[in-house]
Amino acid sequence: MTTNTHIHREAWLDEFATRLQPVFSAAGYPIPRNIRVTCGFPSKRATPGKNTRIGECWSSSASTDGTFEVMVSPVLDDPMLVAGVLAHELVHAAVGLECGHTGEFKTLALAIGLTGKMTATVPGDLFKRHADPILADVGPYPHAMLNATGKSSGPPKQSTRNLKLTCPSCGYRASTTRIWLDMAGAPICPTDNIPMVEG
Repeated sequence: MTTNTHIHREAWLDEFATRLQPVFSAAGYPIPRNIRVTCGFPSKRATPGKNTRIGECWSSSASTDGTFEVMVSPVLDDPMLVAGVLAHELVHAAVGLECGHTGEFKTLALAIGLTGKMTATVPGDLFKRHADPILADVGPYPHAMLNATGKSSGPPKQSTRNLKLTCPSCGYRASTTRIWLDMAGAPICPTDNIPMVEG
């Protein structure tokens, strides 16, 4: 095998996705051809914290040229983790975003070796067996982890933004600020008398 080196992250991601095609096809769900992959922040919860998103797949209907847009967060630099996130997002594209993380999504994710909670899969042994030779061939991931809490030219993070809270039992909603959550803890749902959660 010849080791390929890539200057750009997108070329590395694209080649890894292309090399995964036989794995997806063998599971009965080929990766669509109309996909672009990139290293970029997801649309929500991109910075480290609770429920951080590390990947995202946008429907082909959202793109003016009918292309699925797949993003892998720049906070990742471990090649196997990047490969796992990329595969997770490719599963969305292969089965359709309407599946969410159930049904055909779960079927395909498990078939290619992704394990764990379906909303946050991780590479299992089977996936690693598929990925290891590809990673050896495509070479190092040409990226260094971005500290998303570091300095940038963007506006500073708003520290007083209200956070949405929901009762996990009845769905009752309220809002508060991070400082109150840190100082006093989560409020108690007036209906079910249990702590509310973010989201």
